Amino acid sequence: MTCFDEALAGYRICCLAHETFLPSGCIIWGESLGWKAGMRMKDNEELEITILMPCLNEAETIEGCVREAIEAIREYGAAGEVLVADNGSDDGSDGIARKAGARVISVAEKGYGHALIAGIQAARGRFVLMGDADGSYDFGELPNFLKKLKSGYDLVMGCRLPKGGGTIEPNAMPWKHRWLGNPVLSGLGRLFFKAPVDDFHCGLRAFRRDAMISLGLKSGGMEFASEMVMKAQLGSLRICQIPVTLRPDKRSGSPHLRSWRDGWRHLRFMLLYSPDWLFVLPGVVLSFMGLAGFLILLPGPFTFRGVTFDLNSLLISSVTMILGYQTLAFALFVKIYAANSGLIPGKRPHLLEWIEGRPVEIGIMAGIVFMLVGIACLVANILAWKDVGFGRLPVQESLRMTIVTVTALTLGIQTIFSGFVIAILGLKR
Repeated sequence: MTCFDEALAGYRICCLAHETFLPSGCIIWGESLGWKAGMRMKDNEELEITILMPCLNEAETIEGCVREAIEAIREYGAAGEVLVADNGSDDGSDGIARKAGARVISVAEKGYGHALIAGIQAARGRFVLMGDADGSYDFGELPNFLKKLKSGYDLVMGCRLPKGGGTIEPNAMPWKHRWLGNPVLSGLGRLFFKAPVDDFHCGLRAFRRDAMISLGLKSGGMEFASEMVMKAQLGSLRICQIPVTLRPDKRSGSPHLRSWRDGWRHLRFMLLYSPDWLFVLPGVVLSFMGLAGFLILLPGPFTFRGVTFDLNSLLISSVTMILGYQTLAFALFVKIYAANSGLIPGKRPHLLEWIEGRPVEIGIMAGIVFMLVGIACLVANILAWKDVGFGRLPVQESLRMTIVTVTALTLGIQTIFSGFVIAILGLKR
């Protein structure tokens, strides 16, 4: 291992290309932190900061980004490293990054998220600052991020949008990202998860490595950016944001981001992790609308401003109520699965604990109540039919009662089997 003095007094840069204990890379440290020049690093020794960059064919920009990151660590005076997670580059990006002083790992599984997950696992720093390797972010922002992390925050998001104090340089962001995609998706993220973040998709962000690993991040694509914020909020991590500057992409080729495809993947992922918005809210609305119409039309036709609502409207109300009820059951299934699998971090809702105690019994009892109502209506219908010698029945009375019968029996059967589904979801593997 060779060492050479730098102009900055008290610090060393050690190139570890032939180090037995560490893969090729560049580690920067300060002697004031207890490190000695020429000391061999052990596998379990931790640095203060890792600057992590995902990389896929970034030969035009990777060298400048690595050198900028190294300079940022040196100026801050921290023990740190620059780590590049190469995702299968075929343009020599990995070799350029090594030559510039970065430690490089190869990530075989394709995807932005896969590269970053592997990089976070491989990072040696207690704190990690991640940023794209296309020259669009200024790694000199490192001190601002570390200041927040050291004050107790677990995740510090950069904000490029003027709303959060950020700056977007001319030609740095397409109009549909700046005025449509980013504001809409970030707004939905704040609405769904109450996260104190104005820019969910900023690529420049810093975090405590152990806190991020504890979240069990899994997304392999661009939606990884959303997953990190969502799970951090659901896991009650401390989150804040600081303004950053977005510079124009310095590559000559097209960006890896596919606006509409990746935008949909972000939205879909948000919905999957917010069952209250995906299932509970629609279920409550459908159930309330259906029940209201059902109760109003049950006694007979209802006329409002010259418009009469009758059997057809009663049938639609019945179906709407059943759909709402089933949607709420789906919400319960999803919440139980997510809680048991650890998919969504945080405390288990008390309602789930109560229901999971005796789900089959609760489902059977509630289902029997619905079915008794349905059976009673069915018997009444049969007796009315008998009174006319099993001949033609009055349409208004008979069909109205038949709709009530079918609705009650359907809800009863759904409730009973939902109890068994909940019990299956609660089985231990």
